[in-house]
Amino acid sequence: MSTPVLATGFPGPGLRSPSRYITGHNSKGEAVFLQTDHGDHGDIMVGGIAAQSLFYSSNSNPVELTDDADLEFAAKNKPSLHMPNGCVVRMIDFTPGAASIMHRALTLGIGTVCEGEIELTLGSGETRILRPGDVSINRGAMHKWRNVSEDKPARMLFTMLDVKPIIVNGKALEFEMGDLMKEYADYADGEGPKKAT
Repeated sequence: MSTPVLATGFPGPGLRSPSRYITGHNSKGEAVFLQTDHGDHGDIMVGGIAAQSLFYSSNSNPVELTDDADLEFAAKNKPSLHMPNGCVVRMIDFTPGAASIMHRALTLGIGTVCEGEIELTLGSGETRILRPGDVSINRGAMHKWRNVSEDKPARMLFTMLDVKPIIVNGKALEFEMGDLMKEYADYADGEGPKKAT
């Protein structure tokens, strides 16, 4: 049995460091690239079976772009899974064979496969294999992710949008992250986002 490949940072092993290009305006009002980098707040996740980088976050919707207020917020604040009344865009790299537990976020989670193949399993047991370019629109469903390859990494880009309470059969759905909540502990105390360390 081979030793599992673990992530020690972002990007995950075997994947290139993706570039982020942020646009805006210069003093003449011309459209320019303000920033080119690899994202903010990179972390290893779930003991090294995955790694993430935050590409964008906002604490409001509509987003305040004037005077680059959104960029200042995103650079200084490491968001949790999602931002109340805002959004979070995160890239997650999955090591070979990596799998999450079954969980539910109370968000609209839009996930796009960038590299590799990912199995998406729902709480009902239904599954789909997502390949590069495929998109999952998760509307508060219980689910889990698995990199189907035992020797190649996989990558997904997630946009998490806040939602109103989700009512199913007359009952409000509950946030169910289990041990995954450790990855988003910045919100565990209910006090909102913490400053980046």
